[in-house]
Amino acid sequence: MLVVYERIRNIREDKDLSQEQLCAHLNCKQRTYSDYERGKLDIPTALLISLADFHQTSVDYLLGRTDQKTPYPPRAKKRS
Repeated sequence: MLVVYERIRNIREDKDLSQEQLCAHLNCKQRTYSDYERGKLDIPTALLISLADFHQTSVDYLLGRTDQKTPYPPRAKKRS
């Protein structure tokens, strides 16, 4: 499970973003986000989804379930 913490840090640093900049977008405290990156706190599902959307990748990539960075195609809307 250490992959997720490493990946969220690396993907943020690859974009030259500080934790503060990312936290402003995610609406979370920098200290809390720092704890996510260090593996001291589990990352809530909603935040993982927001991170994947922000970085234009998939939650599976962030979790280390795939090495493909490209996001999945959007789901088709159901017709009623």
